Amino acid sequence: MQPSSITDRSGSRLAMRDGLPAKAGIGLKPQHFQEVIATRPEIGFFEVHAENYMVDGGPMHHWLGRICEHYPLSLHGVGLSLGAEMPPDEAHLDRLARVIDRYQPASFSEHLAWSTHREVFLNDLLPVAYDGETLARVCRHIDRVQERLGLRMLLENPSTYVEFERSTMDEATFLSEVLRRTGCGLLLDVTNAHVSCTNHGRDVGAYLDALPLAAVGEIHLAGFAEDTDAAGDPLLIDHHGSAVAETVWRLYAGVIDRIGARPTLLERDNDVPSFGTLKAEALRAQALLVARELGSLDQVRSHA
Repeated sequence: MQPSSITDRSGSRLAMRDGLPAKAGIGLKPQHFQEVIATRPEIGFFEVHAENYMVDGGPMHHWLGRICEHYPLSLHGVGLSLGAEMPPDEAHLDRLARVIDRYQPASFSEHLAWSTHREVFLNDLLPVAYDGETLARVCRHIDRVQERLGLRMLLENPSTYVEFERSTMDEATFLSEVLRRTGCGLLLDVTNAHVSCTNHGRDVGAYLDALPLAAVGEIHLAGFAEDTDAAGDPLLIDHHGSAVAETVWRLYAGVIDRIGARPTLLERDNDVPSFGTLKAEALRAQALLVARELGSLDQVRSHA
């Protein structure tokens, strides 16, 4: 049974949310608000970006409030800039805390990335160096976030296109150490794993083997674009603008076969299709989750 709280490095107690159901969910988009309310689709949960709700009122809150009466909510942050040199912005943390207090999400997550430099905000999720200095800084920032919010967060593995020569450890080792030191959980983005390993010429299977998969509290699946770099090598772009690739479905099936069913989000942030199209992808993930719980590897592979 999951404990009701954990203790961080300062001795503070962090609430453990009941957690999302181990079902497939969909990223909630404004163009689908009315359809969701009207049809009440059989979806495990919905996820929204926290920064879209950091205002006191308006139609976004109206619709999300109604939808949250019927579905669990996953709150996903994109602006904490955990890898930046400066600590998380306290005003941003206050706004985030108000959103969490208002909606009581079943899960909160953020990225291993940075997007701010002093007073400048960069509209991107940029990579960090994997060394001791960065490790200590990221852990301090996560500690502060968890302390301020009073809950355990999930940290998402990034999609990356460049690496730092100063790095002294690989990404899986870095993530494992962050989780060990802070007590946060892991949001495993399977697409990000595939994208990054392809871009850097690494074995995605070995990468997944090295991650602390027991700490996975949620999984993300999304589409990517294919390109080539200046040397003519494959370059994948995590663009959240297409259906999940078959390669990613196979990786996902392998992950849940190893660790069991986990809450799984289908992400689509660009070229958002009809709700029915997104629901069909969610149903494919749900079929895999059900097959895994039935204990049949052959079923899981056939659905993938």
